[in-house]
Amino acid sequence: MSKHTAVSSSNSLLISSQATHWSQQHILSLLSQLIILLIAVFIVTSMVVNLGERRLQEDWADQRYSELQTVASLASDKVSFLQFRTQTFAKGELLRQYLQKPSAQLQSRTIESWDSLTKNIPELLGLALFNPQGQLQFSTTGSFNNMQLPAALLGSGRNMGGNDIYTSPMAFTPVDGILEPYFYQLSWIENPDQSIKGYLVTYNSIVKLLETIKPAFFNQNSPLLLLDTQGFLYAGANQPEPLDSMPDTLGSSLKQTYPELWRVMAMNNFGQFHSEDATFVYLKVELTSQYETKREYFLLSYIRHDDISARYEQWRIVLIIAGCLVALLASLLVILRHRFVLERRSNQNSLQLSNGLFNSELSCLIVNDSGRIQSANAKAASALSLSIDALKDRSLQRVLHLDDDRLNQIKEALIQDKQWHGEIRLETQNSSMLQTHIRSEKCPNSNEHYWLITFEDISALFDSQRQAYLYQLMSNSAVATALTDANGVLIKCNDQFDQLMSLHGDTDISLTTLLGDEVSNQWQNITAQISLQGEWTAQIMPFNHSRYDHCLKTTLVGQLTFDGDIEYLICTFEQTTPTVLAKNSSNVIGHRSAIVLRLNELENYFINLGDSIKKYSSLLVMDINPEGIFSNMGNVSQLEKRQKDIELQLLIELPLHYQIAQWQLGKLVILLTDTNANSAHQYAINMMKTLEEKNLAEGINIGIASYQPAQSLDQYLTNAEIALKRAKQSVDQNICQAFTRPSNNETNNIG
Repeated sequence: MSKHTAVSSSNSLLISSQATHWSQQHILSLLSQLIILLIAVFIVTSMVVNLGERRLQEDWADQRYSELQTVASLASDKVSFLQFRTQTFAKGELLRQYLQKPSAQLQSRTIESWDSLTKNIPELLGLALFNPQGQLQFSTTGSFNNMQLPAALLGSGRNMGGNDIYTSPMAFTPVDGILEPYFYQLSWIENPDQSIKGYLVTYNSIVKLLETIKPAFFNQNSPLLLLDTQGFLYAGANQPEPLDSMPDTLGSSLKQTYPELWRVMAMNNFGQFHSEDATFVYLKVELTSQYETKREYFLLSYIRHDDISARYEQWRIVLIIAGCLVALLASLLVILRHRFVLERRSNQNSLQLSNGLFNSELSCLIVNDSGRIQSANAKAASALSLSIDALKDRSLQRVLHLDDDRLNQIKEALIQDKQWHGEIRLETQNSSMLQTHIRSEKCPNSNEHYWLITFEDISALFDSQRQAYLYQLMSNSAVATALTDANGVLIKCNDQFDQLMSLHGDTDISLTTLLGDEVSNQWQNITAQISLQGEWTAQIMPFNHSRYDHCLKTTLVGQLTFDGDIEYLICTFEQTTPTVLAKNSSNVIGHRSAIVLRLNELENYFINLGDSIKKYSSLLVMDINPEGIFSNMGNVSQLEKRQKDIELQLLIELPLHYQIAQWQLGKLVILLTDTNANSAHQYAINMMKTLEEKNLAEGINIGIASYQPAQSLDQYLTNAEIALKRAKQSVDQNICQAFTRPSNNETNNIG
C-alpha cells in the first residue's frame, strides 16, 4: 500500500467513505440557518414594505391636512363674502322702494329680481322678506315658509343691528323632494331713527358652497365630510363606496357610526386617526363669529388603505424582488460556507480517522489482495484470541479457519460486488461466531487493492436465537396457545392455535373476533378480573360463523407491568365437554361470576338455573346513588366512576357461585345461590365493611329478597326493591331483608 503524508483531496483518503459527505446533522443545520435567514429577510422586507406604506399614509395625511386648511380658509372667506352680499341685497333699490311704498307691482318686480339672482348664483337657495314683527311677507321659494325668526333677533332687546349680519346654524329642509343642508343670513333693514323696517333673509346651500370652493374633495378616494360639533353630517353624503363606519346620509351621526373616531375628534381641534381600514384627517373650522355664539364645524376626510396600497403596488413589488435577491444571495453564501467548512474538516480529519480507526471498539483488519493481514486493532486481536504482533503478516484463511471453498466464495463476491457479508465460526475453544463484513478498496494513486474487514462477536446473539428456536419448538405442543396484547390483538401463536382457528398464517386479527361478540362485549370486565386476580377461565361454545366446532376451555393469564397494567395475555385453548348446556344466545359458560353482566344476561342465567338451585338463592339489590351526594356534579361521569370502583371491589371477593349484574346507573344486582337468609345478610354486612375500608360505603343501601316458588326474575327484583325502599327509610340501618323463606318453623318476615 502506498504511503502518503498529506491529504490533498478526497482521492487521497484512506477509504472512500472519508470523503466529504452531507450528514443529516449538517443538512439540518443548513436548513435551520436557511429557514432563519429566510424568516429574517421576510420580516425585514415586510417591515420595510409596511413602513413605506405607513409613510405614504402619513404623507397623504399631511397633504390632506394642508388642503383642509385651505378649504377652511376659503369657506370662512366665502361666508364673509355671503354676509357682504346679504347686506348688499338688503340695500337694493327695488327693496328700498317697496319698503317705502309697498305695492303688488313692486313686490312682483322684487321677486323677479331675486329669482334671477337665485338662478345665477348656485349656492343661493332663495331670499325672503320679513316684517318688523318677524312674519314672512314674501319669498322666492316656499321651502322655508315654516321658518320662524329667533326671538332674540327681534325687538329692542337684540344685540345686533345696523350693518351686522346674523348667520344661522346649519339645518335641513326639503327642496324639490331632496333634503338640502342650508344656513341663512339675516340683515336688519332700519330707518334713519334706527327703527326696524323689516328683515332680509338669504338661504344658502352648504353643499354647493363647498363645491364652488373645491370640487375635487368629493371624489371617491378622498371624500370631504362636513359635520357639526355634535357629529351630525351636513355635507359629503352619498359617496360611491363609503366606509361601513362612515355616516352616509345627511343628518346621520358619526358619534353613533364610529364612536372611537368621534371621541378623538371631540377632544382635539385637528389631527389624524389611523384605523385598520383607512386614515382620517380632521380640522375644526369657525365659519363666522358673532355676539350670540360661534359657528364651529368639523371638516373630515379619509382615504382607504386599499387605495394607498394600490398606489404603493410598484414599490412593493420592487422591495419584494430586492428581498428575494438578498435572500438568494445570502442563502448561496451560507451554503458555500457550509461546503467550505465540510471540505476543511474532511481534509483535517482524514488522517486522524485513519490513525484512530484501529483504536475504536470495532474489530478491524486490513488485508492485502494476497490475503495477508497488514494491520489489526486490539479489539480484533482479542476477538481472535491472538496478539497484534502475532496477527501481522499471517494468512487470513488460517486466522479465520476458512476452507478453500469459502475463501473462493468471498473472493468472487469481492470481485463482483466489492463487498461480502456473512457469519464465520472460529474453530477455537470458545467456538465464537463472528458477523463479518469485508469490503474491497483501491489504494489512492495505485492499482493495488486491499480488504477492509470489520467483524463483531455475535456468539451471545446466536445462542439467544437458538434458545428462542428451542422455546418455539417447546410451544408447539398439543395445547393451542396464543400471545396477545391488552386489547386482544394477536402477537404470536403456535401451529395448534393456527389450525384450531383456521388462520392459515394470518395473525392480523383480534382474539375477541375469534371468540365471538359476547367475549368482545365483556372484554373490559375480563381484563379487569385479570388485573385483579391474574387470570380468567371460562368455557367458550361455538357460535354462528365461528372457526371452531367444539367447546373450548379457555384460560387467559395476564403478564402485568410494574404499574399493574396488562402488558401481554397468554391464552390457552383445550377442547372439552361443556359442564352446562349453553342456551339462548350466550356462548360463554362457566365462571360467569368473574364478570359484571347486563340485566338481560343475568335473566338468561337465572332461567337456565335448576329449581333446586333457585330454591336456595337470594337476590341482593345495592343502591349506590344516594340523594345529595352527586347532586352538584353536573353529569353522571362521577357516578359511573364510583359504580365502576365498587364493581371492581366486589369482584375481588365475590364467591364463585355468586353473580353480579348492572341493573341501571346507580344500582347493582347480585344473585346469591346456595345460600340462606342468614348467610345472605352476613355477606351484605361483610361487603359493607369492605367498602367502608375503601371509602366507598357512603350512602349505600341494600335490599335482600329470598326466592319464592315459580318466581320470575322481575318478581324477584320487585321484592328486593321493597326491601331496598325500607332500608332507605330506616334511620339506624342500611340493610333490609324481605320475603325471607321460613326455616326451622320460622314464618315469613321483613327485617
